[in-house]
Amino acid sequence: MRGRPALLTVDEMGRADRLAADCGHPGFELMRNAGAAIADAVRRRWSPRPVLVLAGPGNNGGDGFIAAERLRAAGWPVRVVLFGRREALAGDAAQAARTWRGPVEQPGSGAPGEARLVIDALFGAGLKRPVSGAARAALEAAGDLPLVAVDLPSGIAGDTGAVLGHAPRAALTVTFFRRKPGHLLLPGRLHCGEVVVADIGIPEAVLEEIGPSAAENGPDLWTLPLPGPASHKYTRGHAVVWGGAETTGAARLAARGAMRAGAGLVTVSAPDEAWQVYAASLPGALVSRRGGPGDFRSLLEDERKNAVLIGPGAGLGPETAAAVEAACARPGAVVLDADALTAMAGRLPEGRGDSGLLTPHDGEFGRLFSFSGDRLSKARAAAAASGWTVLLKGADSVVAAPDGRAVISSNAPPWLATAGSGDVLAGMAVGLMAQGMAAFEAAAAATWLHGEAAAMFGPGLIAEDLPNMLPAVLRRMHTP
Repeated sequence: MRGRPALLTVDEMGRADRLAADCGHPGFELMRNAGAAIADAVRRRWSPRPVLVLAGPGNNGGDGFIAAERLRAAGWPVRVVLFGRREALAGDAAQAARTWRGPVEQPGSGAPGEARLVIDALFGAGLKRPVSGAARAALEAAGDLPLVAVDLPSGIAGDTGAVLGHAPRAALTVTFFRRKPGHLLLPGRLHCGEVVVADIGIPEAVLEEIGPSAAENGPDLWTLPLPGPASHKYTRGHAVVWGGAETTGAARLAARGAMRAGAGLVTVSAPDEAWQVYAASLPGALVSRRGGPGDFRSLLEDERKNAVLIGPGAGLGPETAAAVEAACARPGAVVLDADALTAMAGRLPEGRGDSGLLTPHDGEFGRLFSFSGDRLSKARAAAAASGWTVLLKGADSVVAAPDGRAVISSNAPPWLATAGSGDVLAGMAVGLMAQGMAAFEAAAAATWLHGEAAAMFGPGLIAEDLPNMLPAVLRRMHTP
């Protein structure tokens, strides 16, 4: 979690600043670099035009003063409106304000006037209270003007992505050293626009001291299993998918996801009345007849069947709960999705550490757990309490491990809002776990690959397209 995708909370970012100072990079040096990065980002994206800088009373405002002076020196017309008294500024922010050679206006002084670009340097990530009063009025008055946010759009909570009172929609957000959860979690992500992470001189070594436990999901965080010259189908794992009697499409989609994710074999346990449906539509899978729960338990006696998925189209009857209990009574990986989560609400089996994964959407999560708050904290709390890795699905999917590690995915396109896409995701996860990936890494990898496959396909996506897109995504990843 310490590499480039690491996410820092507001407190961790403050600690990074202090550790940088201990290493010989004082706060004003970092502020000067931050202001320069903002001005440089503006100049790269826009031609010279009148700029209005909305400066807050703290360090965010200090960044704004530096950026204003850099733009003014480059010939841009710049106005600065300070939300607070200049004589009340302290520390680095006061020093930054002294670098500004133009007048300092007070709120309500004709803003935005002739401005054609607004720099929001009001509050940043650490805001705890709703944006209101003159600050909110100024942001609302900016209307549809292009807006550049410093660190985060004012009103977006850095740790949760929540909107506090009001937040503008930025065209560009310039943040520093590392992103924060609020850049990725909804609704915050929708307010950030393009996000630039600027290097302001904080040494990378401070991450070793901080030890962040959250990251933006991506291939830097996990390694996909690859077959070697001596590999064969049995060495690549054997996944079992429980099939329901009525909604057969869900388990069939999951089975295809598991196969495309690389499982060497996939067996679908199919009830007698639907056996022909499964057998006719899954030529690459094994289909095992199931006359009752005993047949499923017998199927799992083969230790080579090392990963089990229960839930897609399973139904909510006692047979589903019995299947979960049978799967959890043996060693190996278990993924519980969809109907299995609802069937086990209030009686979730004991956590399985690295070999157990729950994949709820928000509704299923609410039936399993009573935790509230933002998605990151909820997923972490659920994983810690249950002992299962939790994949909380959504446009900002969160994967959390019982030990506190977490990733947030930001690559899910809206085309994934289609029936069956979650079934494919669960199948991909169990396929990766069958190949030996731990639950946390498998869930993170499956979620990222799922998003990439959907983005590659684009408009018109249906769930059946996702498994067929995986080879192209994997090929791109493995092509030098």
